[in-house]
Amino acid sequence: MNHLVVAPVLLPLLAAIGLLLMRPLPLGVRRALSAGAVAAQAALAVMLLAATRDGTIMTYALGDWPAPFGIILVADALAAWMVVITTVLALTAVLYASRGDDGSGRHFHVLFQLQLFGLNGAFLTGDLFNLFVFFEILLLASYGLLLHGGGPLRTRGGLHFVVLNLAGSTLFLFAVGTLYGVLGTLNMAHLARRMASVGPDDAGLVQAAGLLLFGVFALKAALLPVYLWLPRAYAHTSAPVAALFAIMTKVGAYSILRLDTLIFGAAGGASAHLLAPWLLPLALATAVVGMLGVAGGTLLRRQVAYLVVASVGFLLTAVGLGSVEGIAAGLYYLPHSTFAAAALFLLADSIASRRGALADHLVPGGAMSDPRLLGALFLVAAVLIAGLPPLSGFVGKFLILQAALGHPALPWVMAVLLGTSLLAVIALARSGSVLFYRAELVAAPPGEDQGRGAMGRLGRELAPAVALLLLCGALVAWAGAAHEHTHGMALQLMNPELYMEAVLGPASRSGP
Repeated sequence: MNHLVVAPVLLPLLAAIGLLLMRPLPLGVRRALSAGAVAAQAALAVMLLAATRDGTIMTYALGDWPAPFGIILVADALAAWMVVITTVLALTAVLYASRGDDGSGRHFHVLFQLQLFGLNGAFLTGDLFNLFVFFEILLLASYGLLLHGGGPLRTRGGLHFVVLNLAGSTLFLFAVGTLYGVLGTLNMAHLARRMASVGPDDAGLVQAAGLLLFGVFALKAALLPVYLWLPRAYAHTSAPVAALFAIMTKVGAYSILRLDTLIFGAAGGASAHLLAPWLLPLALATAVVGMLGVAGGTLLRRQVAYLVVASVGFLLTAVGLGSVEGIAAGLYYLPHSTFAAAALFLLADSIASRRGALADHLVPGGAMSDPRLLGALFLVAAVLIAGLPPLSGFVGKFLILQAALGHPALPWVMAVLLGTSLLAVIALARSGSVLFYRAELVAAPPGEDQGRGAMGRLGRELAPAVALLLLCGALVAWAGAAHEHTHGMALQLMNPELYMEAVLGPASRSGP
């Protein structure tokens, strides 16, 4: 067994326990320990990505119990890709939070580490029940983070978030129980192996459970029609939490991708391609509704939240094409959309803090310090998220359109991607004009250092957002290498026998 597989799960758990015990220490010490733990997780994630780059699938059996009886962690190229994106995003979020957002409530850094424990575990688990367990861990942590700092708006948005996700968790248990009752296993590789042998008497139950799982994962991903919890929750929580939550919807998208390619893939017998009739139409509709929400938004942070919804639609549109090229395009688009949305959440917070009572309301007037620098960064982020050339949003959408060539739904895919991109340009251009075009430059208060000290504070504030935008730039600079890697991931996903053999061993060919 390779202990590198379990390290990204174990480290945040130990960090959370350590930070809880160190609560009497000064906040500055706990900030440093939390940021150091996240940086170590990012380093481990990069090592895991390098180890799986050649197609290797690594497994870790807790307690040395073999699959399918024990708890199995599986690190393939996709899982490592997701863990890298999560930990790098988390590092920027925790650095931004350390400016003061983490001091507005108790246990921020403990909850932050538990959130990473749940996220990394969800990406690395090889068992449906343990996926449920990690979902609950990350959701419990997210409840605390969402409400961190208090306030009626956060409480109201958090209530919808909690109620809907608790309902989703209940349905998750129903689906898991049904699959276990019929197939006698919850190990994902074992489920995939047994799907081909499901008889006609049990096929209806298995398909009902599969569609129930799809509904649960669609709720987590904020797919139409179960997306309404997201805009209010994300718009009213603190900026670093909203930035970290940019990856939360991708957990649902990741789970849908696993479900579609592994358990209900081409080798799924009577239940093969179970999600195909639903996934693409819902994804296209989600992209449209999300972008209409952006166009109708009256708050900048609400607009960014709807951009997250739209990005899920674009990502699952690529997955819904059902081809290697489509999945590869979606996996390239995934980090772009995550980093760009997170950067916009951080920028929106910086903009709101400089507009006084107007905050992030999209109304003209008011004064702002540093409008030129913030306006320039907002412009870059808007071009990124709208998908204009030559940045990574354009590359991602171009790859999705290229993958759709020859697909029967090509006219719909083209109309939605191009139409929503135009709508994004119009909506974000309007927002930028309202926020910056007539903004008055505010001088620093008397006695405040306007030289290196002021620039240093501004640099520390904007550094996490700039780092996220630079990561999107790296996706353009190394677009060929990134797409080659995502293409390899897609090939691996479309050949689920590789996953089954890595978990169950070659002997699994002989039977269920």
